Amino acid sequence: MIRVYLADDEELLRTALASLLNLDGDITVIAQAPSGDTVLADPARTEADVFLLDLEMPGLGGLDTAKALLAENPQRRIVIVTRHARPGILRSALAAGVRGFVPKYTPAEQLSTIVGRIDQGERYVDPDLALDAISVDCPLTERELDALRLTEDGRSVPEIATHLHLAQGTVRNYLSDAITKLGVSTRHAAAKHAKAHGWI
Repeated sequence: MIRVYLADDEELLRTALASLLNLDGDITVIAQAPSGDTVLADPARTEADVFLLDLEMPGLGGLDTAKALLAENPQRRIVIVTRHARPGILRSALAAGVRGFVPKYTPAEQLSTIVGRIDQGERYVDPDLALDAISVDCPLTERELDALRLTEDGRSVPEIATHLHLAQGTVRNYLSDAITKLGVSTRHAAAKHAKAHGWI
């Protein structure tokens, strides 16, 4: 029996999906949660074989929850479920160790099959999402992304420079280049843009 932990802030959708998954003779939903914070505080998480996490939840979203769960145990099998997938988020999820990425419109029967494959150690990415990820590239360099990531964390230019072991002028150049490439007016807007696209 595959033990599934299901997290989604939309209660009606979550409970309906749990009921549908429980109809599969090989799957049992052992716990449900409305947020990532609830998952991480729940001792039942240690009993789950597969986690189905909604990407966008109040507080800790699916991707951050997945990263925290994988930090506890890198062998955990996690599937991100989302209504509005972005290619950058897909890449970030896979890089973090997430094993599956599916849209919310996935039929319950197909989702049951995917859960079974994930439990067996396979990976599954929705074909349309995979195609989008291949076709959309981030225009920023790794150093520009590093600077924006720290900007998004609330750090000042001097703090970013210290953290990256770079001169402040170099950091300003990276941030200026990122601003220009993204067509925004401030480094904070650039960081927000990069975050929205899943690049940081």
